[in-house]
Amino acid sequence: MSAEASRMPALPETAVGLRADARQNRDRIVEVARRLFADRGLDVPMAAIARHAGVGVATLYRRFPTKESLVTEVFADQFEACVSVVDDALADPDPWRGFCTAVEKVCGMQAADRGFGAAFVAAFPDAVDIERERDRAIQGFAELTRRAKATGRLRADFAPDDLALLLMANSGVITGSAGEAMAASRRLVAYLLSAFRAEQAEPLPPPAPLDLRDVLNARIRDGVRKE
Repeated sequence: MSAEASRMPALPETAVGLRADARQNRDRIVEVARRLFADRGLDVPMAAIARHAGVGVATLYRRFPTKESLVTEVFADQFEACVSVVDDALADPDPWRGFCTAVEKVCGMQAADRGFGAAFVAAFPDAVDIERERDRAIQGFAELTRRAKATGRLRADFAPDDLALLLMANSGVITGSAGEAMAASRRLVAYLLSAFRAEQAEPLPPPAPLDLRDVLNARIRDGVRKE
């Protein structure tokens, strides 16, 4: 980090109480970051975000002193949407359909916004609301898994943390244009959901020692530090 950035304040400014021009700068930074994260993922340098937003690096760090604080602001709505997806799936009277719908929609969100997949599995220790929403989604998915297994339609050896494998695989196919990424994601998810069915399931190797909260944390740390 530059000497200029190292002198930035420790706490971000909120939109409330900002002058009109400062608020416009802040909103423009968030909008540009949202677009760049969606197109490129989280490893976009802060300096590039400032340049595309037409502000100085000092202004960006004054509004968002860390990349984590900017990522948190950008993806707040998506975290809420992800929780809503899981809540809706839990409300479905058909647990297998709810499970499939949740997988399809979460992977679709990842395909539509490359930054969101990394943000979803990242650790934000200073963002209590984000951590709470993310944990609710993970716990809800675990309950979906339990219910789908109880119907006998989800293979018994599926582990909730296998969602980490699914997200990793999905991130690997969403490298083309937006249309290509969505088509590839839908195709992959259809293959995987077919493999998740209990009917005629062949035994699998033991689950990988993965934790959904931990497996991709290194990715966001790498992205945050690539400046």
